[in-house]
Amino acid sequence: MRESSTRGTLGPLRSPRPAMRVFTSQQMQEADRRTVEEAGIPSAVLMENAGRQVAAAMESAFEGLASQRVAIVCGTGNNGGDGFVVARTLAERDVSVSVFLVGRADQVHGDARANLDALNGLGLDVVEVGDATAWELHGTDVLGADVIVDALFGTGLTRPLTGLVETIVEDINASSCPVVSVDLPSGLMGGRTDVPGTAVEASLTVTFAAPKLPHVLPPAEALVGNLIIAEIGIPAAIVEGVSGPRIDVLTKESMRPLIEPRARDSHKGDYGRVVVVAGSLGKAGAACLTGLAALRSGAGLVTVATPASCLPIVAASRAELMTIALPETAGGAIAAEAADRVLEAGADILAIGPGLGRAPETFAFVRALAERAGVPIVLDADGLLAFAGHADRLAGRDEVDVVITPHPGEMARLVGLSVEAVQANRLEIARDFSAGHRVHVVLKGYRTVVASPDGTIAINLTGNPGMATAGSGDVLTGMVAAWLAQLLDAEAAARLSVYLHGLAGDLAEADEGEVAMVAGDILDRLGDAVADLTGRRVRQAPE
Repeated sequence: MRESSTRGTLGPLRSPRPAMRVFTSQQMQEADRRTVEEAGIPSAVLMENAGRQVAAAMESAFEGLASQRVAIVCGTGNNGGDGFVVARTLAERDVSVSVFLVGRADQVHGDARANLDALNGLGLDVVEVGDATAWELHGTDVLGADVIVDALFGTGLTRPLTGLVETIVEDINASSCPVVSVDLPSGLMGGRTDVPGTAVEASLTVTFAAPKLPHVLPPAEALVGNLIIAEIGIPAAIVEGVSGPRIDVLTKESMRPLIEPRARDSHKGDYGRVVVVAGSLGKAGAACLTGLAALRSGAGLVTVATPASCLPIVAASRAELMTIALPETAGGAIAAEAADRVLEAGADILAIGPGLGRAPETFAFVRALAERAGVPIVLDADGLLAFAGHADRLAGRDEVDVVITPHPGEMARLVGLSVEAVQANRLEIARDFSAGHRVHVVLKGYRTVVASPDGTIAINLTGNPGMATAGSGDVLTGMVAAWLAQLLDAEAAARLSVYLHGLAGDLAEADEGEVAMVAGDILDRLGDAVADLTGRRVRQAPE
């Protein structure tokens, strides 16, 4: 397998649009069709723009490209047509280009054929590779290049690679040559996130108008390398108006407007009263982390309601935290009769769950509190497990937004599936549960998914493996509660919190590394994450 420093990372994803949609292959086809029919932009112009954008990305990515040899491997469809434009564009700039058509010239039609003929008009030979014998003859010319361009298949592929094409892709992957994929690494499918068989392992992928599902979700995204989203002339109104499920990528540009400067005459009451219901014997730290994260995320007042035996630990963790001692079970968990005490606390937002433990009496308390609350709720951890087997009782209401923040194991318990099934269908499961229960779902993990009851989904790209540490989720719970108290918009609060949580983790990783990172490091960088997002100065790590 070819080694690549970019494999498994999204890399410097670039897009000129603040709000970045993610398309399925069908949505991309609709965008292309509407651009031609409604905007009057010929498909040939879109192909020309696509090829030139790939050439420009290559010149930016590979220093000294003019002195290197580029092999462009093309299919017989429109992806191959894009490759023909890449070849012509680079040849016009005196780059040494060789073009290989996997198939026969008489199989190429439409705009792709016009661009193939244009290559012939320039005197640039196109080598036909129609069978295994031809690949044995010409394969060394491809594999010996300095850069390979993969223009075999785009997002329209509907079945795994087989035969000659599979052999070619396997040989390309076994080489040490960097690969640039046009639109999508060949072998991946535009509407799926799995890797259905052999697929190109790209160093750089240049896609058009919007990223596709396999560009941003595992396991397929591990084959994409660095991803660039290029404009090719599809109007922004068409991108925004494409029908079907709305899936967004969270970007700095789309998150920044959610944080507005505070009014000079504001006071703590303007930023919400958060009550955190958390902790049990041996798990008071979860309550501390959640409360402190709410404070660090801007809530005006934060009260931690916790078993009486845990109160001294929570109170000592930070002077700014207020506390409420709750009646507890013999095992040091919250007792069922504590619901009235919590409801009397005057919360604007309730965050329920971290470190509560799994005592049946505590689960009964959680269900009663959630059903009686007249304010928005954030449910996490043990608070969610209280509804395992009782998911029908977990529902949002017109006057009460509910945000749940499960990790895959907790989601699996809620929906009665295996963790593997949840991980294989993250988008669908989060969307269906959100719509069916009228709750906002934050399905945590690599590429955290935020689903809203109206069917919209957001995918977060910030964060790193160092955040897989105890207490990281407790920090996120406090953040969601605090931002919900300030924004009064559950979807916006969930999206912003997830983005900032991952960004704080990235800042912490830069200081501590992935192995040494603990949840407190994420908590300590929340202010820096906000500063980074809003363009203010981020403190430097000590030398």
